[in-house]
Amino acid sequence: MGIDEDGRQADRDGAQVSRIAGGLVFGEDCAFTRADVMIEGESFGATVDATDGHGSSDGQESAGGSVVDASDGYVIPGLLDIHFHGAMGEDLSDGDAKGLHAIAAYEARRGVTAICPATMTLPTDVLMAAMANAAAFSPAADESELVGINMEGPYISPDKVGAQNPAYVRPASVPEFNRLQDAAHGLIRLVDLAPEMPGALDFIRAVSDDVRVSIAHTCTDYACACAAFEAGARHMTHLFNAMPSLHHRKPGPIAAAADRDDVTPEIIADGIHIHPSMVRLAFTLFGADRMILISDSLRCCGLGDGTYMLGGQQFTVRGPRATIEDGSLAGSVSDLMACMVNATQTMEIPLEDAVRAATINPARAIGVDDRYGSIAAGKVASAVVLNEDLSVRHVILRGRLLR
Repeated sequence: MGIDEDGRQADRDGAQVSRIAGGLVFGEDCAFTRADVMIEGESFGATVDATDGHGSSDGQESAGGSVVDASDGYVIPGLLDIHFHGAMGEDLSDGDAKGLHAIAAYEARRGVTAICPATMTLPTDVLMAAMANAAAFSPAADESELVGINMEGPYISPDKVGAQNPAYVRPASVPEFNRLQDAAHGLIRLVDLAPEMPGALDFIRAVSDDVRVSIAHTCTDYACACAAFEAGARHMTHLFNAMPSLHHRKPGPIAAAADRDDVTPEIIADGIHIHPSMVRLAFTLFGADRMILISDSLRCCGLGDGTYMLGGQQFTVRGPRATIEDGSLAGSVSDLMACMVNATQTMEIPLEDAVRAATINPARAIGVDDRYGSIAAGKVASAVVLNEDLSVRHVILRGRLLR
């Protein structure tokens, strides 16, 4: 028997849940309403009026399973991170089966119940191994589902590599991408590139019907970014980072994306990568229905200060900051749940907008919203009960109580 963060006994871990009772439920209209959420096996059932407005006794048994008390709390869909690299000392690009299971177990405990981890700028054989490892992954009962892969690099600008390894940057290649997608059994949901590089626009035209193309690690100007969107690109990787900034005479790729209504920008709300006012600006500029929160977390996530490896390069963690040797930010030490809470509590993003940006928006962006991203009948019954201070009270994973 364990103890949750708020001191509640967690002796029912693994129990089938039949109802989440009495909480403020984040509905498909992206608003909170007090209700009970019914669960049927691994799927959500109906959302009905709360039985008494105060939930039920935590752990009470009912037909089909236990009742989870969500009174005085919020019930939100399990989060979906579409851009992060690892946790607990492990990285997707390692191509290690045990490591991927360790990552999925950590994310699930944090309420990130579906994952789309990212690779790095690496040699083809290393990427092939990572793709094959991801394709073979099947989650244990306490692990998040792997619903996609984000291929960040190697088709980026050598002048905007950030923490990526410049030794492995190369032009976009449709044949290479197809081999990697075959190795991944079609799991690649996002592929990132710098549209100004030779052959990039042709690559976008060739693959954009089958995978979401994202502008990333780029020196592109406004006109080239517009051409990329016309060719079929529909996403922006870690907005503001590793790209030209907004300028009143040189608007650049951010303005090009804002000019359209079909481009989704992702943003790191860890409090290190982006100033809070710029996060607020992004939500205002693009709207809450398009913004996506990501963590961009590294293998150091869930651990502490120290020296780690990322794509063949060393990085150092001190407190909340991870940097490579030249002082550039390497990525994040925060998971998506921490970023979502930070966006609300320190960046003044309304809770409804932050939850949307960490659940249904990313699910729509990578085309898995038919099963993930919202609490709706028939979808996978993964949800998080948050306390009033937004700490995690319970995680329900595929219909069972994880914590």
